[in-house]
Amino acid sequence: MNEYNYNSFENRTGFATDGGSPKKPKKHTALKITAFAMSMALVSAGSIGIYSEIDAMRDRSKAAAVEQIDKSAEDVAEEADLILQNVGLINSEEKGGKVMETEDIVDKLLPSVVGIESKFTVTGMSNNNGFFFGFGGSSQPSEYKATGTGTGVVLTEDGYIVTNAHVIYDSENGGGKADSVSVILDDDESYDAEIIGYDTDCDIAVLKIEAKGLTAAEFGDSDSLRLGESVIAIGNPLGFDLKDTVTGGMISGLDRNITINDKAMTLIQTDAAINSGNSGGPLINKYGQVIGINSSKMSSSWGSNEASIEGIGFAIPSNEVSDIVDDIMEYGYVTGKPQLGISCQDVTQSISQMYDMPVGVYVISVTEDSAADKAGLQKGDIITAIDGDEVTTTEELNAKKNKHSAGDKVELTISRDGKEEKVTVTLDEMSNRE
Repeated sequence: MNEYNYNSFENRTGFATDGGSPKKPKKHTALKITAFAMSMALVSAGSIGIYSEIDAMRDRSKAAAVEQIDKSAEDVAEEADLILQNVGLINSEEKGGKVMETEDIVDKLLPSVVGIESKFTVTGMSNNNGFFFGFGGSSQPSEYKATGTGTGVVLTEDGYIVTNAHVIYDSENGGGKADSVSVILDDDESYDAEIIGYDTDCDIAVLKIEAKGLTAAEFGDSDSLRLGESVIAIGNPLGFDLKDTVTGGMISGLDRNITINDKAMTLIQTDAAINSGNSGGPLINKYGQVIGINSSKMSSSWGSNEASIEGIGFAIPSNEVSDIVDDIMEYGYVTGKPQLGISCQDVTQSISQMYDMPVGVYVISVTEDSAADKAGLQKGDIITAIDGDEVTTTEELNAKKNKHSAGDKVELTISRDGKEEKVTVTLDEMSNRE
């Protein structure tokens, strides 16, 4: 620290004396006294100015010294904080914000997590005893009501909510879009919900309830996630008896290419427990931000010893969710998605050998006025390649098609009546997710 010395100034007007008696005033003494008085006034005024300047210099010097001390203190504090952060003794301010305690994260997000109940009409087989799917006696087609539950996240204070498409659309049992959907808020108040739109390929749906003053969740940047980063999930596993269940874990994998029900998706992997009913709920980072929408888990057995799979769940990245939600809220569907306009079935190796046809994708039907119809595709065609790349399954065909956008041209290699042909198709935009 620098030291500053200040010189003191005195205003001296002493008279010279020789110790003797004062001499008598000479002529013009009055004038001299007057002149002396004026000079004293001038010196005095000058001295006041000097003192003022010295005071200003003193203030500036002190301010500079204090600023230097403050800067030094800030440097020391920053170094101390960095050391403490490195050893994990204090929360750090990072790109996503301030790291929060788990309890605070839960308190922040719970008001934004909702329960979702969907009712479907499903066609099955029943008999006189009321059993479905043809167990015992004569059976006949019958409609019955089914109920599914899931989780959602509040997007806006005026009632927009995001969830998984499979929560409100049953593609496995033929139920289709739900007949009705209800949303249960954190305070257990229930609302009828309107389905604004959904996309089964992306597995995202947007609902709307007539409510105000809801707590919208804060969404984070899923591209900034790191392996091993801690996360928590909140949801309603197995229905509303276990409403608002909180589970914790970490980011186990990034950019996982997973196929679910013939839909290829790129997902976040986590070991936070995600069970039936958690679908559509939030995966939350250490800053209390939603960085994924939980969608699925692996639960099948693996290997000859039938060891069950545990701790492998998946979530749709928040950045992808944001783009999908924006489209659904504005247009009611995801724009720019390519569509061929066919229904198809895989020609496996065994079918190929049995019926003497090439391995590929068999066209069961062609939608009228679709891209495939305009290009001349027909029922019975077998697609074996797209843009020269071999395809052997519907999954492969869709994966390669989805790398394009609506309006792009693709070349399909097909087998028709035992002859190979090439067909150019201009892809349509998929706007109806029914």
